[in-house]
Amino acid sequence: MQRAGRHGRQPPEGGPMENGVGQEPGTPEPPGPAVPRAPRTRPRLVFHTQLAHGSPTGRIEGFTNVKELYAKIAEVFDISPTEILFCTLNTHKVDMQKLLGGQIGLEDFIFAHVRGETKEVEVTKTEDALGLTITDNGAGYAFIKRIKEGSIINRLQTVCVGDSIEAINDHTIVGCRHYEVARMLRELPRAQPFTLRLVQPKKAFDMIGQRTRTGKSPGEGRVASGKETLRLRTQGPAVLEEGPSPSEEEAARRVDDLLESYMGIRDSELASTMVEAAKGSPSVAQLAQGLDSVLGEFAFPQEFVAEVWAAVCHPKGDKE
Repeated sequence: MQRAGRHGRQPPEGGPMENGVGQEPGTPEPPGPAVPRAPRTRPRLVFHTQLAHGSPTGRIEGFTNVKELYAKIAEVFDISPTEILFCTLNTHKVDMQKLLGGQIGLEDFIFAHVRGETKEVEVTKTEDALGLTITDNGAGYAFIKRIKEGSIINRLQTVCVGDSIEAINDHTIVGCRHYEVARMLRELPRAQPFTLRLVQPKKAFDMIGQRTRTGKSPGEGRVASGKETLRLRTQGPAVLEEGPSPSEEEAARRVDDLLESYMGIRDSELASTMVEAAKGSPSVAQLAQGLDSVLGEFAFPQEFVAEVWAAVCHPKGDKE
């Protein structure tokens, strides 16, 4: 007669074992479902922020799109989200090359530019093009990203890069996308004066920071240590992903230049989206179909789509 051990009766020699415990012989039970691995804990992403004209440093987290980002910044500084015109990364200056778009580097410092003075400017359209490049903040405000030298707008000293366009002839355009505003301006008749109501960002006291070399705002000139970025989406959660490759960045710059020349807008995030679409399209026709299905409201002309496809797939003028 066999003695029972600590875990109960010992199995016959050669009997099955489970977790070191003897099991009675018999019909084996089917294996249970595989135990899923615990999901990897998402890193806690905390970003530092300031108001561009000067403020204490705040910390924000838990946003998935630009509107939520603005709401978080507004909460930190006890202002309304509608006060924020746009944000720049790593500089408090109105630098259109540092605009916050759909991606934020994990080490980026966010500066929020808020509403300053309102001004009205009368413009007479003596040429078809005003010389404006329009972009928007993704939360309802379109603003001036570039002014072409020698253009109609360039001759108006009161109009500046960074000014938000609030109304055209007293017709508010708050809530309109940049391409809609650009279209409205293109369609204005020639030789007929019109009025722009502009809101300039609140001015920073740049001369204070220039007195000493240590006068920079926190985060000024900071460069992200890695390529990993937080990508903000208009729908769905934000995702952590690797930044674009140098070739993809260059392709996006070319497409952004095409957007400006054809439509009078600049939008780095839109350009990146179009680069992705072009890389997955074996022909101009398929790219046109793909863009129409997801970006139909832009009504891209066929020659523009062809140039986008060539700029991405044949940047040096290679033949098919």
